[in-house]
Amino acid sequence: MCDDLRAAVTVLVVDDHPSFRRFARELLEADGFVVVAEAADGASAVAAAQALRPDVVLLDVLLPDTSGFEVAERLRSDSSDTVVVLTSSRSADDFGDAPARSGARAFIAKADLTATAVAELVEGAV
Repeated sequence: MCDDLRAAVTVLVVDDHPSFRRFARELLEADGFVVVAEAADGASAVAAAQALRPDVVLLDVLLPDTSGFEVAERLRSDSSDTVVVLTSSRSADDFGDAPARSGARAFIAKADLTATAVAELVEGAV
């Protein structure tokens, strides 16, 4: 994905840990993505996604008010154009088929999160 395209890609980062939100923002912005907002829980994530219509939602699966899987399902029903990427410090295998059922495009373990990995997931989708 070229840098010009990345600069046009907007991202909402959803995680209940401020340190991870900061890390993800810095990582993505350093590679040209535009992080338009951050959210710490599912309700805020849905509200921000509806208001801002980001191209990508980087979404933690373990949120304080609801599961990221439920948020992903809601976001996918609201907008088929939004690319939802689930994240967790746990392995995708720990969640069975929930990631696939959620309608998210992919799951990335937090330890494996890179701007290149996100770019590869959204390439051709935005």
